[in-house]
Formats: sequence, C-alpha cells, structure tokens
Amino acid sequence: MLNGHRTRTQEGASSLGQYKRGYRGRVQAIKVLPDHCDLPEGELERRLIELGFIEGAHIEILHEGLFGRDPIAVRVNDSTIAIRRREAMAVVVEAF
Repeated sequence: MLNGHRTRTQEGASSLGQYKRGYRGRVQAIKVLPDHCDLPEGELERRLIELGFIEGAHIEILHEGLFGRDPIAVRVNDSTIAIRRREAMAVVVEAF
C-alpha cells in the first residue's frame, strides 16, 4: 500500500502483501520486482510456485505476526504457509 492507496497491478487485482487477516481471494499471477527479495532472478517466483501460489489457487490470510504484521500465515488451497509480506507482494491476487 503506497500513501494509503492499494497499488493496482492488474484490472481488479493487487498484491497479497497489502492485505490484512481475513482477506480471501484467488491467485492471478506472480510478478516479482527487485524490492521483493534478495534472491537471484527467478528464484522467488520458483519458490512461490512450489509453495502452491499458482494461478487460480484460493488463498486466505489466517494470521499476522505481532510486530509489523509480519510474517503472515496464508492458506493456499488446503495448505497453510508462513511468508514474509515483502515476498507476498509478488503474489498478484483478486478478491472473490
């Protein structure tokens, strides 16, 4: 969220890392920018896909960390995953 406004990444979609506990949606894409992590190019995208963040996957934010709301616990289809918000910014989602 920049200056109090959600950043639109695609029509009707924004980054998972911008949302709070209780958000439900569907993964539309993965779009990694340099500020999302310090991994080599393509590595974060590969890891997110391996964790189940694939197009069409249903997601829900279940929990937020105590300090700075980081990390977040996300249900991805039938799995629960902890992820840093900075990395979650690479997951483009759309609300149900």
